[in-house]
Amino acid sequence: MVTIRFDWLDGADRSLGLPHYATQGAAGADLRANFDDRGAVVLAPGARMLIPTGLRLSIPDGYEVQLRPRSGLALKHGLTLPNAPGTIDSDYRGPLGVIVQNGGDAPVTIAHGDRIAQMVVAPVVQAAFETGPLDETTRGAGGFGSTGQG
Repeated sequence: MVTIRFDWLDGADRSLGLPHYATQGAAGADLRANFDDRGAVVLAPGARMLIPTGLRLSIPDGYEVQLRPRSGLALKHGLTLPNAPGTIDSDYRGPLGVIVQNGGDAPVTIAHGDRIAQMVVAPVVQAAFETGPLDETTRGAGGFGSTGQG
């Protein structure tokens, strides 16, 4: 098991608790909106905003945290994360915020304490990059749709 260490930002509502898995089999831990003024924001259709979580985190080397939309919010309200999955690198120590976008057709209110996204911890493999001849494959340079339909 990997341990992610958190630290609260000044003014954050600690009673909201740390991210947690809603079920035993959940891959993502829920993140909550944590507004300093304990208020809410309204996202107009098409608008996006950085929503604070009140947290900073420390991710072990060799891992990343991916931020993903919550499926219920996407289906019911059109809320998504425009850069999903958002990546948080192991060497980042700043505030943890979530870019949320309203892809729906009505304004959406995000209140203090609302679950806004989920975070997934994933291993990272870094590659070596070099130039040189490429190996040949059956597909070759065939692009979009080149493998047929169905």
